[in-house]
Amino acid sequence: MLKAVKVASKPYEGQKPGTSGLRKAVKVFQQPHYTENFVQCILNSLKDKLNGCTLVVGGDGRYYGKDAVSIIIKICAANGVKHLIVGRDGILSTPAVSCLIRKNSTLGGIVLTASHNPGGPEADFGIKFNTANGGPAPDAVTNAIYELSKSINEYRIVKDLVCDISKTGSHTFEVEDIGSMIVKIVDPVEDYLQLMKDIFDFSAIQKLVKGGNGRPPFKLLINAMNGVTGPYVRRIFVEELGAPEESAVNVIPLEDFGGLHPDPNLTYAADLVNILKKGEHDFGAAFDGDGDRNMILGKNAFFVTPSDSLAVLAANLDCIPYFKKTGVKGYARSMPTGGALDRVAESTGKGFFEVPTGWKYFGNLMDAGKLSLCGEESFGTGSDHIREKDGVWAALAWLSVLAAKSTDSKSASIQEILTNHWSKYGRNFFTRYDYENCESDPCNRMMSELEAKVTDPSFVGKELVSPVDGKKYKVKTGDNFGYTDPIDKSVATKQGIRVIFDDGSRVIYRLSGTGSSGATVRLYVDSYESDLSKHNLSAQVMLKPLVEIALELSCLRKFTGREEPTVIT
Repeated sequence: MLKAVKVASKPYEGQKPGTSGLRKAVKVFQQPHYTENFVQCILNSLKDKLNGCTLVVGGDGRYYGKDAVSIIIKICAANGVKHLIVGRDGILSTPAVSCLIRKNSTLGGIVLTASHNPGGPEADFGIKFNTANGGPAPDAVTNAIYELSKSINEYRIVKDLVCDISKTGSHTFEVEDIGSMIVKIVDPVEDYLQLMKDIFDFSAIQKLVKGGNGRPPFKLLINAMNGVTGPYVRRIFVEELGAPEESAVNVIPLEDFGGLHPDPNLTYAADLVNILKKGEHDFGAAFDGDGDRNMILGKNAFFVTPSDSLAVLAANLDCIPYFKKTGVKGYARSMPTGGALDRVAESTGKGFFEVPTGWKYFGNLMDAGKLSLCGEESFGTGSDHIREKDGVWAALAWLSVLAAKSTDSKSASIQEILTNHWSKYGRNFFTRYDYENCESDPCNRMMSELEAKVTDPSFVGKELVSPVDGKKYKVKTGDNFGYTDPIDKSVATKQGIRVIFDDGSRVIYRLSGTGSSGATVRLYVDSYESDLSKHNLSAQVMLKPLVEIALELSCLRKFTGREEPTVIT
């Protein structure tokens, strides 16, 4: 018989959760009692719902993950949790966690991930809580966890409990004065795979991939970036859809992601881009560390921006069986995401929402039956099948569209699908500049001064002149974006500084500090173009005049000390 004990502890400074959890350098979590404290605060926030409940536990496989799973199991046993569903070896993609929460009607899940940030002993770790709808915890929950973390003085733990998470199967542990707890170790892929089969026509995608009747195979190259999606990629794209083994690369989850920065963009997935440029593959995709972000490329590394990806999928949801069954309820994008989706939504007459960055805002709309498809410019796309963005889902959705647009003799291409889309809806040229690991204090000053400038009443109507070509942009409005949730009426303020011009062009600035070192400044530039003759021009060329206006307006180079961004999307 195992025994639960109470361990005296004390709060640590800086445990405040972010949008849905806590993300810091792994050495912070390795401090005595730190992880235990935070997990106990999560459980304490559940109050009377905790005793006898079921929770899901898993993560992206990064360094310290297995240690954290062991701690979570021990603390859950001491707090009366009845049933844990744990991914084998602690592995579960973030979309798979959401899938398991919803399928098993659990109270929620504890997700171990620092998303697209690097992993390893000197890098990042994270813990977040997903609620019973399968989505990231809303502000009310994370704020409650934070308040508890400021005053915690003990946690409860079964120190001697040892659970083998390396093999699937169930384990029952008896805890004195508390009762039994069942820990079920599950295949991390199986339930998610079954959900994908319910959503997509795998036989149609398989026909595209394998070719036939004189049509050559549609060659894929999928890069899991040594993150959590490796087992999912191999099982789905190779074993189920019939792509050759060499179609899947970096499919072994590694604690340091093999030294890769597991962020699927043109900079950190450069190896994929360079291979696609050779023209030997028809389709490329990359996913981030925990599997919720995606990048889509066509033949010759034709790049699909996240905003274009969202808009094209929105315009072609009839290619996916799931939406034929459920119907399309509405669309949404995060505020910084390019406005390509807006015109698709307008053409369909469906509801449309612009929300702050953070998937929890989409989740509320989905739960209320107002939203089917949504996305963020940070390479996040998803639907109401779960309550997280979903990288593998996005790749399968694109392959579904390609399969539907192909003929027996000729495969459709991503480039022609985009070109046709732009000819119908026009093109939103979009780019994002990321300045990573900047000094926080000057960046905070920059944002403060910029907000004062753009919210001054005299700013409206001002003409800003580009130093590149002398083109003038007249200011329509400037603000720091705020949002009132139409479902729960919660209010989010200061979500990003916006300057919107008379022609619909936008420049947006956001400051975040989710990594282990410094702040990240993000600049977004979005401009609509209806002229067909310009649609195939480079986004960087088309947007250069507006980018320079944005840089000068904010004095960004001065405050960051950077002449060039770390990443350009």
